[in-house]
Amino acid sequence: MDSKFHSSLGLELSIPQIVAAILGFMREAPERRYRVTLGTDSELLADKQADFVTAIVVHRIGNGGRYFWRRFNLGKFHTLRDRIIQEVMISLDAAQLLLAELRQEDIATQWDFEIHVDVGENGPTKPMIQEVVGMIRAHNFEARTKPESYAASNVADRHV
Repeated sequence: MDSKFHSSLGLELSIPQIVAAILGFMREAPERRYRVTLGTDSELLADKQADFVTAIVVHRIGNGGRYFWRRFNLGKFHTLRDRIIQEVMISLDAAQLLLAELRQEDIATQWDFEIHVDVGENGPTKPMIQEVVGMIRAHNFEARTKPESYAASNVADRHV
């Protein structure tokens, strides 16, 4: 799995570099509130291979944001459930890495962290909502599903 993320400017960044970019963005307006979100989306290819894209989004509430993304292929997936569970596992791994770095920093501004999942009340993923939200909450993270899961459903989806 590729550990480098891409910025919207096309730069390749490691997790510590992303944290530096997030902190720089927060320092531009420290009086504002921020939401850091992370989500993964996937696309099934013709041979049952799946492309996964993880997005890290830092949102200055009411005033824009920045995002970073990475793409990788993890082999064959035969069911939608397996793919969604893998999306959650990828997001959990990335969240733990990101937060380990963020927690080492002295962040003077207020910020929240959420994991966004590409499941919702409408469509074939509805039966999985409780399961995947439970997985995320078991790791002490806040979970969001569609239509509030923009990091997975919109940002990551844009690059899948």
